[in-house]
Amino acid sequence: DSGAILRTTDGGSTWVAQSNGLSAALRGVAFTNVNTGIAVGQNGVISRTTDAGNTWSAQFLAPSSLNGVSFPNANIGFAVGVNGLVTKTTDGGLTWLTRTSGTTSTLNAVYFTDANIGTAVGGVINGVIIRTTDGGATWVTQTSGTNNNLNGIFFVDANNGTAVGLVGTTLRTTDGGNNWVSQSSAVTINSLEDVSFTDANNGTAVGDNGTVLRTTNAGNTWINQASGTTNTLLGVSFTDANNGTAVGVFGTILRTADGGNNWMPQVSGTEVDLWGVSFTDANNGTAVGFDFNTITGLILRTTDGGSTWTSQSNGAFAPLVGVSFTDANTGTIVGGAGLILRTTDGGNNWIPQASGTESDLLRVSFTDTNNGTAVGQVGTILRTTDGGSHWVPQQSGTTELLAGVSFTDADQGIAVGALGTIVRTTDGGNTWVNETSGTGYDLSRVSLNTAVGFGGTILRRTVTPRPTPTPRPIPSPRPRPTPPR
Repeated sequence: DSGAILRTTDGGSTWVAQSNGLSAALRGVAFTNVNTGIAVGQNGVISRTTDAGNTWSAQFLAPSSLNGVSFPNANIGFAVGVNGLVTKTTDGGLTWLTRTSGTTSTLNAVYFTDANIGTAVGGVINGVIIRTTDGGATWVTQTSGTNNNLNGIFFVDANNGTAVGLVGTTLRTTDGGNNWVSQSSAVTINSLEDVSFTDANNGTAVGDNGTVLRTTNAGNTWINQASGTTNTLLGVSFTDANNGTAVGVFGTILRTADGGNNWMPQVSGTEVDLWGVSFTDANNGTAVGFDFNTITGLILRTTDGGSTWTSQSNGAFAPLVGVSFTDANTGTIVGGAGLILRTTDGGNNWIPQASGTESDLLRVSFTDTNNGTAVGQVGTILRTTDGGSHWVPQQSGTTELLAGVSFTDADQGIAVGALGTIVRTTDGGNTWVNETSGTGYDLSRVSLNTAVGFGGTILRRTVTPRPTPTPRPIPSPRPRPTPPR
């Protein structure tokens, strides 16, 4: 919100809004002690408090909008903004003077380790870094090695610092910025559309422009694999560490038998986009999609590992998006307008089930023949414990679109969705708890404890094991003296 300032005095457990009388959006703040601070923002506003934010007073209007501010001590401070603006104060923010930065790029953040040494970062179509060692009198451009906009900067001392930016960009220097080294966790900037883990270590993610990523160490590292296509891949299913199938737009189907070292195209017999795929073993699998020309759902079935795919009759007139099989015969498909289809004979017959909703359903996860969960629009979560004969709505605690769901057993499950939404249950969905994802990017799918999404986002939920208590020694019983008779 415009002019919003929040204050905490209990380490962030509670936040209280402070009145400041500003209509401009605020983009940066720095405090030199518990009481004295400066906030900067849109339209060049600079506002100051000396009473821990109980009152704020406008100090100066810079010539253009400001994005970041840093005070190395109580008197000297620097603010940066659009068009390479750098402004400096030497009296605690009472007065400010503009300095020449040597760049016209937008500067988003600034950090000074002392009155002389500071670094500012920014950019619009490139990663700009500038450095001063004389209190801002002169600035030197440094090579960032990235084209991504940089939004944050922090130094622990004059030499060691980190800059962060768009699509997971992380840069590190140990020599005051003479050299910046990428430490980005992002393997790709392409959005990831689906992910499949067969165990805690082995997983594959697929996405835009034919992206395929592979991990064999629980996501600690991911490597790009050559898919042989630039078509967007929308679904992936692995049955073990080696055998997997990916599907995507224009009827794309790819198959690997060696953990993704080699991906081979298969003939789908269609140019319809395929949105989901589920294999129960190396041979038996089902892919789903929708033909917008004929307004009919598409179901493809293979029993020979994808060497041949056969279309199955289904009677659906809504998009088929998600599919989950628990064995070669038993499977469930979900899709648009609350559509749910069920088969118990390998897809020879698909029977509609009553979902009780008209919201689009995007994914479904069954852990056995009876227990399954479907998710979709406006936070919709549906649960069945009888193979879909009855679907019961559950309270997700969110109204955001839920795009992916994964259960590891009948009780433990995670659903993910728009704007970084993650909800988790440990009781079969009777209660769902929101978890902090640390991202505002849309999350598309989840498998086991790994979620993927927009801009190459990969998140891994880690659980810190409780320490095993040291058993207390059992004292030896003391011999009791024989009482005298």
